[in-house]
Amino acid sequence: VGVGGDRRGGGGDDEIARIEDDEVVLGGRTGVLRVILRGDSVIDWHRLGMRDDADVDRFLRVNELSPTDEADMERLEELRAQAVEYLRDHCRYRIADDVASHAPARSLFLIASRSGPHQQQACMTLKVMHIIHHLAGRELAFRLPVSGDEIFGLLERKFVRVVEEMRAAGHPVVEFDWSRKPRSSLITKLLAKRSTLAANVYDKLRFRLVVRERADIVPLLLDITSRMVPFNYVVPGESINDIVSLLDEVKNTGALSPFAAQLASGERQAEPARNETAEVALNEFSGPSYRVINFVADVPIRIHRDAHGVSEPGSVGFGPVVFVLTEFQVIDAKTARDNEQGENSHVRYKLRQLARVKDRLAHGIGDGEDGVPTTKKLGL
Repeated sequence: VGVGGDRRGGGGDDEIARIEDDEVVLGGRTGVLRVILRGDSVIDWHRLGMRDDADVDRFLRVNELSPTDEADMERLEELRAQAVEYLRDHCRYRIADDVASHAPARSLFLIASRSGPHQQQACMTLKVMHIIHHLAGRELAFRLPVSGDEIFGLLERKFVRVVEEMRAAGHPVVEFDWSRKPRSSLITKLLAKRSTLAANVYDKLRFRLVVRERADIVPLLLDITSRMVPFNYVVPGESINDIVSLLDEVKNTGALSPFAAQLASGERQAEPARNETAEVALNEFSGPSYRVINFVADVPIRIHRDAHGVSEPGSVGFGPVVFVLTEFQVIDAKTARDNEQGENSHVRYKLRQLARVKDRLAHGIGDGEDGVPTTKKLGL
């Protein structure tokens, strides 16, 4: 795999965890990469990595909340009040008044990033705010008189704008595209998957970015989390990474060089977890040397209050943000070319997938001796 990627895991977790507490100076760089590349969950974090108000403002904006919009800041206060109520009433936590109401809600991000008496409670409160905001956005999407097609269109236009911004900032994006999975492909995918629920299809909308060199991938991933994809809404457990070694990224970061010896002690080289059962579940029909960075995010989209009915009685109280499950693929140009050769090609992928569908329709599917799905005749 070249540098040794991580497919839903890989080595180095203990080494990375040892330095996580010393990494606030980087604005949570390692934590963000772990979320994207390994599918970690922010709910398991015990601190944030924001350095100043500029970091907080950037985070709010990528979550489609404006730090200069009075209504948005009132919404943040509402989310904090609901989160504190939950923590006090359901979890029986004694939340300090400084966290619960005295300090502005936006200050919780810095409190959760710095050592202090209220750091843990601020972090807990933000986790619950994150969940409440997400639930509200999901509920709002059901209530609005807006079609899914229109929402997809808003996100596609946002993607094009963000890519142009990243190119202007110097990221060597040599190719980008997006696609909506057609109905026939959705049917084929569900018939081929062990889980046949449409709710489990995350790539109805897919964005793909190709950069010039492998070294360009991580800078782009970090930048896109400040422009379009909030790291807190990357779907846990749905990341595939066959290209980048997270441990190597941490070790090669200049600000972490004092910890290089500690990282090297007992290090186990990151490598793809070739667990055959997990790999079948992830990408059963891909070619043997197919490589990609793939992650899923529930991307926030701001809905105009007047144009889209956010101010209607049935929609008040849910905020101005909805979420769209979206798949992202990021890859370098050479790997992209290799992925279109021989057994890795998309044509071969589709042929293998369709063969499974036809076999399953006729004979059903079961487990082989090693747990890998296999078709079996049912006497039809």
